Amino acid sequence: MCKDCGCSAGPGKVEVHDATGVISRKSSGEISVDVLQNILHQNDHAAAHNRHHFDSHGVLAVNLMSSPGSGKTRLLEETIEAIGDRYRIAVVEGDLETENDALRIRAKGVPAIQITTGQTCHLDAHMVHDALHALDLATLDIVFIENVGNLVCPASFDLGQHANVTLLSVAEGDDKPAKYPVMFRASDLVLFSKSDLLPVFDDFSPARAEGFVRALANDADVFAVSARQPDLLAPWLDWLDARVLSLRAGTVMRPRMVRPDAAVAP
Repeated sequence: MCKDCGCSAGPGKVEVHDATGVISRKSSGEISVDVLQNILHQNDHAAAHNRHHFDSHGVLAVNLMSSPGSGKTRLLEETIEAIGDRYRIAVVEGDLETENDALRIRAKGVPAIQITTGQTCHLDAHMVHDALHALDLATLDIVFIENVGNLVCPASFDLGQHANVTLLSVAEGDDKPAKYPVMFRASDLVLFSKSDLLPVFDDFSPARAEGFVRALANDADVFAVSARQPDLLAPWLDWLDARVLSLRAGTVMRPRMVRPDAAVAP
C-alpha cells in the first residue's frame, strides 16, 4: 500500500482471529486519523473543482474500480466499439507504471491520458485535475477514469466523478464484496466481468455475490457482463445511456462515497 493515502494507518479496528474467535484487537490512534482526515479534506476540495468542470460541460464522468486483471480496459475497448459512434469518449488511465492501457485505448481512436502513480495505490482528485488539462471537455460526452487496480484505497477518494463502477471478475471468487466491503459499499454499479467463464468457474455464484452486496445495504444495480459476448454488454450500455440522459436533463448526480473516518468513534 502507499505512503500517501494513509491506508497503512487508517482508522477502525484490526483483529486477529483463530478458530476460537478474536485473539487480539487494536484500534488506530488519533494522530493517524487526523492525518487521513486532512488528506481527504484537501482531496474533496479538488474533487469538487473537477465535478464543476464535468457538470458545466455536460460530461458524464465514470470511475472504474477493481482488482488488477478484472477486465477494465477490455470492457472499455468493447464499450468504445459499441457506443463510440454516438458518444464522444475520452479515458483517463491510472497505473503504477507503463502506458500500456492508454495505448490500447488510443488504438480505438479515443484520446487517453495516462497517469503513472509510482508507488501510490489509487488515483486522487489532484491527479485527475492535471489530466483534465490535457482534454477538451467541450468536445466530450463521457470521460471514463480507469483507477489503479486495487480493491481498497480507490473507494475512499472522490475524483469528481458522477458514478463509481466496480468490476468483479468471476475468477476472483464470489465472496469479494464481503471481504472488501468499503469498495462494494461505495459502488453505484457492480459488474460481474468475464461472465462467459462461469461454466469454468462454476464455484462463482452470481446470486451469492449479489447477496453480499445487498448485505452492505447497497441497492446498486448488479449486472453480469462479458467483453467476449456483446449481448451481455447490453445492460451496461443501457445504464450508461440512462446516466447520460439524466445528466443532460440537469439531474444532480453524486457517487456513493464511503470514508474511513466515518468509522472513527468520537
